[in-house]
Amino acid sequence: MKQVLTVQGMTCGHCEKAVTQAIRQLDPQAQVAIDRSQNRVEVDTTQTQEALAQAIREEGYAVAA
Repeated sequence: MKQVLTVQGMTCGHCEKAVTQAIRQLDPQAQVAIDRSQNRVEVDTTQTQEALAQAIREEGYAVAA
């Protein structure tokens, strides 16, 4: 299932990697696409949007509702 999240605070490639790793800890098979300029993270996963948002928040990024 495709989830789209708005994530604030991603400013560099390291940020993208941290967000991707947080998502893949929940779902190692997740397909992640990040558009940093739009603060957009698209994830094809079996996880819920809230679970993804929580994992990203734990990395220190703000996730819009």
